[in-house]
Amino acid sequence: MYEEASAGADPSDLSTLSEFCDELFVTLGRSDQRRWAEAYVRGLLVVPGRKSIRRISELVVGRDADQSLQQFVNQSPWAWAPVRRRLAEQANQAMRPRAWVVREVVFPKNGDNSVAVARQYAPTAGRMLNCQRAFGVFLAGDPGAVPVNWRLVMPKAWDTDVERRAKTRVPDDERSKPAWQYLLDAFDEMTGNWGLPAAPVVVDLSSDQSVFPLLGGLEERGMGYLAQVSTSTPVLPVNLVGAQNQPRTIGQLVAAAARRGRTTLSWRDEATGAVTTSDFVVATLMGQAAAPDGRPGRVPRLRHVVAEWPAGQARPRAVWTTNLGAGGIRELVGLLRVRGEVEGQVTRLTEEFGLRHFEGRSFQGWHHHVTLVSAAHAYGLLKGTERAGYREERLLRPHA
Repeated sequence: MYEEASAGADPSDLSTLSEFCDELFVTLGRSDQRRWAEAYVRGLLVVPGRKSIRRISELVVGRDADQSLQQFVNQSPWAWAPVRRRLAEQANQAMRPRAWVVREVVFPKNGDNSVAVARQYAPTAGRMLNCQRAFGVFLAGDPGAVPVNWRLVMPKAWDTDVERRAKTRVPDDERSKPAWQYLLDAFDEMTGNWGLPAAPVVVDLSSDQSVFPLLGGLEERGMGYLAQVSTSTPVLPVNLVGAQNQPRTIGQLVAAAARRGRTTLSWRDEATGAVTTSDFVVATLMGQAAAPDGRPGRVPRLRHVVAEWPAGQARPRAVWTTNLGAGGIRELVGLLRVRGEVEGQVTRLTEEFGLRHFEGRSFQGWHHHVTLVSAAHAYGLLKGTERAGYREERLLRPHA
């Protein structure tokens, strides 16, 4: 379908993209859909600056194809879940991920007509924004991190806004849910329908006042986790607190444990060579926790609290709760470093792969776009291509 536009360009840059797309988009029912999927992914990889449909059409397809490409992304009824499943299978095989890292992604918006837009608090931004909020689930390992599953958060105001739901084609069963339910639904899809082997879930719940439903749901599913929490988080749900004079918050528990001693660890950043040293404290939680439906239930295994103090600091930098065991503190620190890798990949997704450049307004269009962005990002990571090597002279055009 494509040939190299510049005689001086290195043909190895995208030499395997067609093969990658053939495998990834095999579930799309029509050949024209598969061609447009590859064209869009190619555009996300090579078009400099804003990855608008118009620019992709002009620079990659090489003809006036705006309407056809727009129809493929926004109106065409192709299913995104099978594409994500195949992407997850490829990433799982190539990376052998150490963790499933959950990351909130915020899409600032002007106006209120795009699907799921509302003025709402965005924890990662730390403020109120007019935006869409979404959760991405990243398979994270040594080569990097690939987002393979997405959930768009539906604000409560959209549940009853018949007009906006109709205009953006929101499915009838798509309703506002608590964050923990979106995440458990995503994990159930990945372990159930997709058949992926579960890895420890790494998630930031430090701005969430209701952490127990998610932790209990993960434990019911036999899944491990490392969850950042607030120091004000109760040690147990308020209806299950223990005897008097016992620590009632995670912060109190950590402070008591710190008085009994800390463990000092140092590690080197492979990219920069810088050495980081921090003190860690581990405390054990025993007792009961709430099941996802709110009913009390026994904790299947012990929970632990891990706190990090940067050298010389009086207060912990962050606190996590985990069911992975206190014996492997180095393993837990390794998971935190994997989480840091995801932060860098989110920056690349937004700045280099056009994650926030979607111009449509529909529910299915949003899901199509983030799926195709994930595919482009995965190609660059899994196939070993270097984004820095792409230049405008390397754009690909169809045969005349």
